[in-house]
Amino acid sequence: MEIKEERLVTWAEAKNILLKKEKEKELGYEQRNALEHLRKFANLSESKAKEMAEELKKIEKLREKHIVNLINLLPQDEEELRLIFANEIITLTDEEKKTILDVVKKFTS
Repeated sequence: MEIKEERLVTWAEAKNILLKKEKEKELGYEQRNALEHLRKFANLSESKAKEMAEELKKIEKLREKHIVNLINLLPQDEEELRLIFANEIITLTDEEKKTILDVVKKFTS
C-alpha cells in the first residue's frame, strides 16, 4: 500500500472519504469499522465542519490539530475543553475559552 497524502482531517471529512471509497470498491475490515464509528459519532456535516474551522482559525493560539480535535469532540463546557488541552503546552485565556465554546454551540444547536 502506498501513502499518497498525509494530513489531519475532521471526522466529517473522513466519513465522506470512506463513503466515496465504499461506492468505488469494498472497504477493508478497518475501513468498515472506521466508517461504522464515524456514522455514529461524526455529528457535523463536512460543510459545517469547514465553517467551524474557519471561525476557530481566528483564535491565533490554536493550531490545526487543536481545531480538528475541537470539531471532532465538540466540547460543551470548560471541563471538556480542559480535557482536550490537558496534554498540550497552550494556555487559553478565559475569553478564548468562551469564544471556542460559543463557536461550538453555534454549530451544534
